[in-house]
Amino acid sequence: MHYKFKLVLISVGFLTLGFSQTKKNTDGSNSKVSDTLIDGKSLKNGKVIPVELDTLNIKNLKDFPEAAELDQKWLEELYSNSLYDTIYKSVTELTYEPVDYPELSTDTLKARLKRLNARTPFNVEYNPSLESVIKRYLKHRRTSLERLMGLSHFYFPMFEAEFDNYNIPLEMKYLSIVESALKPKAKSRVGATGLWQFMFTTGKEYGLDVSSYVDERSDPIKSTKAAAEYLSTLYRIFGDWDLALAAYNSGPGNVNKAIRRSGGYKNYWNIRPNLPRETAGYVPAFLATMYIFEFAEEHGFKPERPPFQLIQTDTVHVKQMITLDQVAETTGINIEELEFLNPSYKLEIIPKLEDKTYALRLPREAIGVFTTNEEQIYAFAKAEFDKREKPLPEFVNVDTKIRYRVKSGDYLGRIARRYGVRVSQIKRWNGLRSNNLQIGQRLTIYPRKPVTTSTPKASNNTKTVKGKKTYTVQSGDSLWSIAQKFSGVSVQNLKDWNDISGNKLKIGMTLIVSE
Repeated sequence: MHYKFKLVLISVGFLTLGFSQTKKNTDGSNSKVSDTLIDGKSLKNGKVIPVELDTLNIKNLKDFPEAAELDQKWLEELYSNSLYDTIYKSVTELTYEPVDYPELSTDTLKARLKRLNARTPFNVEYNPSLESVIKRYLKHRRTSLERLMGLSHFYFPMFEAEFDNYNIPLEMKYLSIVESALKPKAKSRVGATGLWQFMFTTGKEYGLDVSSYVDERSDPIKSTKAAAEYLSTLYRIFGDWDLALAAYNSGPGNVNKAIRRSGGYKNYWNIRPNLPRETAGYVPAFLATMYIFEFAEEHGFKPERPPFQLIQTDTVHVKQMITLDQVAETTGINIEELEFLNPSYKLEIIPKLEDKTYALRLPREAIGVFTTNEEQIYAFAKAEFDKREKPLPEFVNVDTKIRYRVKSGDYLGRIARRYGVRVSQIKRWNGLRSNNLQIGQRLTIYPRKPVTTSTPKASNNTKTVKGKKTYTVQSGDSLWSIAQKFSGVSVQNLKDWNDISGNKLKIGMTLIVSE
């Protein structure tokens, strides 16, 4: 989380105090200018003007050499960087009054912080301000911390792998919690985006692709690599991880100002009173988060179960343009799960460009289904794209409004395709804040194309039993290929109607293929 500041870096090597009286000629040369009038009177040759001494000795003010050197290092590395924004509002509003939390005594906290300090390069030293933040988090944020602990099981292995490549302390992973609360699509009021809150220009500078289709600032692995590079740069400049954290938040220029104003100190806790308010709370919030995660068991935290463990997922490079809802349709994976696993695709479309490769992350059980049936899946996706109408101006005809009742297996992407509209439009028409639907829920839709109710061709393996149509599984069948045989039937429908949890089928088994 970082607030963007306009940075004015003044290096003593470039500052000249005092001015010569010169005039710029039309040819670009300079010539001296002599004063000929003083208070409207001519100046007699040889008359001496008395000199008044500068009692403040303003021309002999000096900078701290070490701080000036840090400025120069930063200028050489990167003059303008905008990774200074933060979204985590509570950091700017931290107060440090004592908190009544008898479950954690000061002596116990001191002992634990000492142990933590011994195994990390961060300066984890006890002080009353840090104690106040830790106890406030323990007292008021237990539920949200348990949820974050659950999510951390998915994200932290990615972070640790990248940080290890750059020799960054693995505890730096806790910074993502302060930055974004582990929300890949988190966006601050000034546009900083993703788990590590990169601004647009900074993301570009560190190799993160930001386009109409893709925002790699929301890609967990690519954005973490960029954050590792940036943090490495800051550590090379400051030689201290606490100061690197402060610079990540407010910018190196503000840290250097705080070093100067504190009299040349380079310890975070000594310069903290001279840092911007949000940065003053930034490192304590990071250290408090680190302490709670490292001693979660001692405080009785019970992390929520994450949607996935990282090891339960894998990636495949896409060979043609495809949408997440098309992937959901062909693999049977819920669209919400695909959105969680692939947060960098802004329009839920994975593009295919000649000079760029994009990856699709899937649960492991779906990787086999996708790679085995790639040609069929891409053919399905192409057919879907070919059927789409060309983009039309936004227009809603109230005469064509319909009320749609959500059925088992429905999701917004499927309903949107059926009526030729966008998911965002359905959400706006119905005031939906998320993509979750409930069976029986009524949706208002303004369709762009007529709804067809064509009857599918009967299959030799199809029978009607007690009012429900059934299908006998043949060699080579999959849930997706069977769903394609029956109009309006999805993979999720087949799973729900037949109480199937995975994607495996046995030859000869009978499936219900209608409600």
